[in-house]
Amino acid sequence: MKHLHYKNIQINYTDAGKGTAIVLLHGFLENSTMWNFFVEQYTKRYRVITIDLLGHGQTGCLGYVHSMEDMADAVQAVLTELRIRKAIIMGHSMGGYVALAYAELYPDVVKGIVLQNSTTRADSDERKANRDRAVTAVKKDYTCFVSMSIANLFSEENREKFAPEIEELKQQALLTPVQGIVAALEGMKIRKDREVLLHFAPYPVLLVLGEKDQSLVYSEHADQAEGTSAKLITYPYGHMSHIESREALLKETLDFFKNC
Repeated sequence: MKHLHYKNIQINYTDAGKGTAIVLLHGFLENSTMWNFFVEQYTKRYRVITIDLLGHGQTGCLGYVHSMEDMADAVQAVLTELRIRKAIIMGHSMGGYVALAYAELYPDVVKGIVLQNSTTRADSDERKANRDRAVTAVKKDYTCFVSMSIANLFSEENREKFAPEIEELKQQALLTPVQGIVAALEGMKIRKDREVLLHFAPYPVLLVLGEKDQSLVYSEHADQAEGTSAKLITYPYGHMSHIESREALLKETLDFFKNC
């Protein structure tokens, strides 16, 4: 693990391998350890950077709200430190929102984007209300909130199959401070709609969705790739494709990286 001092906090990141840079951004309640399997595989061919986003893992909190732009600026601080001028950005869920914000702020750096179980669309009014309820639940009993949230990320038929992984994810999520959880929820709630990037991005985009994803309903997001050059891959499970469809995702992303 490496550390960067940034705006009076510490950003935690890893940097391994050689070649084209692949930047891996975790999702809400996750941290850079979610990518361990993929780092091991990707570093056989690429330079791989993982980053604990603001308020997650070993990275500190900047304030009550961590906007996706705040997160993207933190990512750029790490890439500047590492003197990386071009990179493929892959983000899971919230990490995808950060990847999109990064692409808007630093377009010249981006060679390609993978949006894994993520979306370019802003929160609906209903989704914003759910985030407000989540903030209330976190402040009341964050242990219960984390436990319920993690299990629901998997498709129902996989919850028993991946019980050990779910338990490990819960333990990692519980390391996230309440301030970090709340700041991320507030930041996701106010994020911009960036669907236009799918239509005009000068680099390849890969969109990965799960048919049984309860967090991002498939029928509400699959059509965003229509009429664009973005490639859509659909898996038959839930929100955690890097676990539920691990080998398939590994193959698809490696193929995608070659085309960037």
